[in-house]
Amino acid sequence: MRVLYYDCFSGISGDMHLGALLDLGVEEDYLKRELSKLSLDASFELVIQKRCKMGICGTKVDVTLTHQHSTWHTNPHTHHHSHEHRTFRDIEAIITHSTLTNAIKERSLKMFWEVALAEGKIHGKEPLDVGFHEVGAVDSIVDIVSAAICLEALKVDKIIASKIELGGGFVQCEHGTLPIPAPATVEILKNVPVTLGRVPFETTTPTGAAIIKANVEAYEEKPSFVIEKIGYGIGHKDFAIPNVLRVMLGHEDAISLVPEEIVLETNIDDMSPEILSYVEERLFEAGAKDVYTTAITTKKNRLGVKLSVLVSAENEANVMDIIFLESSSIGLRRSAVQKIALNREIKTVTTPYGMISVKCAFLNGKIVKYKAEFEECKKAALTHHVPIAQVYECVAMAMRT
Repeated sequence: MRVLYYDCFSGISGDMHLGALLDLGVEEDYLKRELSKLSLDASFELVIQKRCKMGICGTKVDVTLTHQHSTWHTNPHTHHHSHEHRTFRDIEAIITHSTLTNAIKERSLKMFWEVALAEGKIHGKEPLDVGFHEVGAVDSIVDIVSAAICLEALKVDKIIASKIELGGGFVQCEHGTLPIPAPATVEILKNVPVTLGRVPFETTTPTGAAIIKANVEAYEEKPSFVIEKIGYGIGHKDFAIPNVLRVMLGHEDAISLVPEEIVLETNIDDMSPEILSYVEERLFEAGAKDVYTTAITTKKNRLGVKLSVLVSAENEANVMDIIFLESSSIGLRRSAVQKIALNREIKTVTTPYGMISVKCAFLNGKIVKYKAEFEECKKAALTHHVPIAQVYECVAMAMRT
């Protein structure tokens, strides 16, 4: 499984991201050919150079405007944002009417939609109608579409990231003096692990935040994979730390070590099984990875159950609250565990009863186990009035072909 890892110790911006992926090996000519499929109301040029920052060498990218209509207020041959306000609909039209592949279009719009949702909430507008400021400018459109082009070119199976450094201090923008991180950046990165204040400057822009939020599947403190290539995207600022984005391309072993998780256990001998069933549902809703019970005999020879819950560290507090509030437990046993798991992937197969999702497990790049999603098979069986075993058999036939 090919893995792309973002090491955002100095944040991320659109130009740093583009530089890092080019430094990783995406071909410059390919990127420029794909970008030529966009129809923008301003001509632009990618200026790609090898540069160093505090002893770390990588690729620096500038988007230079070479021509624009009179509605644009950006001076030629400079790299800063115009005051043109495009809405999400405007940008959607630009991307949709291009001749880029559908995969690149979808990935690009997914990133812009993250910005639209954030800006809409901040300004009290519908996401479709919000006017993009900086992110509506040509250079930011190029940054985001280039991100989609490069990510599709890399053909990775999994994208992971470190915590995202956001910086600190204040910044001048169209709305006045705003705190760093900018409101849009914070809104986009809700539920994403971040760090703050490593330097008194903006390290992550809304464009960089959108790239991360729309594409990263997991945030891992201790990722486990084999590194094949490393790329550095050089930023425009000078900090006390290197203003660079580091990305790593590699592959996961067939059997991967999952980040450390937590097992919470408690013995229960004074609860109705119906209520315990309800507690189990609540625990899954709170983010538990697994919930199960084991029949036991407690003190005074009372029959009871041991409730066991597997949960990630980030959801542990929520799970604890539910156990204490909803069950009769007054104490827990806690242990940290490590999981070893086969790589997994969800595939979709076509059957006479519709599309069915199948969870597949891989060993050395080959499928060794698979299981059709029960709820989808159940729905198909009820809809078409056939035995559920018949649906499963059709899935098996589809997997064999």
